Amino acid sequence: MSALLNVSGLTRRFGGLTAVSDLSFAVAEREILGIIGPNGAGKTTAINLISGVIRPTSGEVTFDGQTVTAFPPHRLAARGLVRTFQSTTVYTDRTVWENTLRGAYHGLYPGFFPAVFGTAQARRRSVETERRVAELIEWLGLTAVADQRAGDLPYGYQKTLGMVITLAAEPRLVMLDEPVAGLSAEEADHVRDTVLRIRERGITVVVIDHNMRFMKGLCDRVLVMNQGRELAMGTPAEVLADPRVIEAYLGRGHAAHQH
Repeated sequence: MSALLNVSGLTRRFGGLTAVSDLSFAVAEREILGIIGPNGAGKTTAINLISGVIRPTSGEVTFDGQTVTAFPPHRLAARGLVRTFQSTTVYTDRTVWENTLRGAYHGLYPGFFPAVFGTAQARRRSVETERRVAELIEWLGLTAVADQRAGDLPYGYQKTLGMVITLAAEPRLVMLDEPVAGLSAEEADHVRDTVLRIRERGITVVVIDHNMRFMKGLCDRVLVMNQGRELAMGTPAEVLADPRVIEAYLGRGHAAHQH
């Protein structure tokens, strides 16, 4: 598989603090790459750098063969690279349908004049977008609640809806920041199955989460970060058995006890 995303020497300093230091990795098409690490390891900062939320001090990000370092999020989204945030990014006073439609138009806005004057192009796009949104809602099992306010849904459903909104823009790569935070084991399993189905649609996934059970059942490879740097990279089983990873999470004494 060819690499869809390449990160090379990514570094971000905040005054005297280096949050991410010389980080390099690649993500293949249709791969699910997990990023884990103790609190303060630099995981979310790395995702923010890649997704254009903040600018790197140095380093390069390449997506689909093009350098996109420091592109703003809307330019990256137009190219097919999008991310979710730790909090659910839904309008709670709008329905599931309206929220998903918003995500679709984020990626398919027809332009000012076609939208305002209702051109044939805009009408065709509107019909196609609504058809695609209905298909997406059905595919992820939300048809029964499509007309309900998002704020009335259980938290697990709101998390799923956040992913639906992201998928409506037809991305090629999705970055998920703690998608199962605050969820029960059953809800986390549902999110895991949803992410695996996302991959079945040909979409590449990068995911951050602290839930090791979730990550072990989901990821092809895992990047472990500590103090802003790569600590380990490999399959979930490989990295979770690595003494350096055990030490970073549980302390030197526990790592020594493993041997």
